[in-house]
Amino acid sequence: MNARPLRIGLAASRVHRADPEAALFRLLEPLRAAIVDELQPELHVVGQTYDAIARSGMLGGYRGMHRLPTRRDGGLIHLVAGVVAADPARRFDAIVYLLDPDDPTSVFPEGQALKRECVIHEAAFVSTFAHAREWFELARVSAGFGPDTSLDPWFDFSRQTIALIAHDARKDAMLSFVRRHFAFFDRFAGRIATGTTGSLLNGMAEETRGDGRTGWVRPFQSGPMGGDAEIALEVLNNHCQRIVFFEDPHVARQHEADIQLLERSARIASESTMCVSDVASAEKWIAGCTARQVARIP
Repeated sequence: MNARPLRIGLAASRVHRADPEAALFRLLEPLRAAIVDELQPELHVVGQTYDAIARSGMLGGYRGMHRLPTRRDGGLIHLVAGVVAADPARRFDAIVYLLDPDDPTSVFPEGQALKRECVIHEAAFVSTFAHAREWFELARVSAGFGPDTSLDPWFDFSRQTIALIAHDARKDAMLSFVRRHFAFFDRFAGRIATGTTGSLLNGMAEETRGDGRTGWVRPFQSGPMGGDAEIALEVLNNHCQRIVFFEDPHVARQHEADIQLLERSARIASESTMCVSDVASAEKWIAGCTARQVARIP
């Protein structure tokens, strides 16, 4: 169990909290017992999202839910401050921000800073419905609770494709990461990558397997030449369900719009795609998936 309760920042774009069938409520409704009785996290919720949850009565009476100001009054800035907090007791473990790709506020400075600081400080940044549902499931399993068997199809990697992408300064980290977890990634039905990263991963895979087989990863063009856009289309066509994208937040990127295009495609395909953007979050993701697999063994 955690030495302190999980601290989670929570926000949802308007469309994701607009009615009872919106993503926020479809996420929380089956998680009520997990939140109230099992994980008992501290939920720090941006104003409009808090008010929508309160009106629904979905977490009525839960004392671990705290209201932040509205977005306009600085609610997201409070989330950024919680990500960068020097005191570990005040630092957020994850930000769950259900983003609507058509919501212009998602590209306001505070929203961009929130994502960037999550990458820098290695806090999970969860922006799609599928990823949020998975994150809570793995948090439960990591805390010692039994898996939700209704989610088993989502964890059947033999039917899924994963994209492995890294900026230039993060390519060595990607190679090292995939080498450490080669057996895990080998379980996927397919692996895709932008050009340079794909070539490096294929060389590593040939060396690791030593059986003469090639083409472990299907490479697209390099990112600046359109590879991000090609993979974005794979996501939109439901040909890619998972993205591990090691970002370098410290450099200006000439193809920033292409990178945002890939992230936008994941949020459009919110029901079926997740994206991890830093090594620590990716390590926790693999550890959680592995623990869940072990827990499902009779």
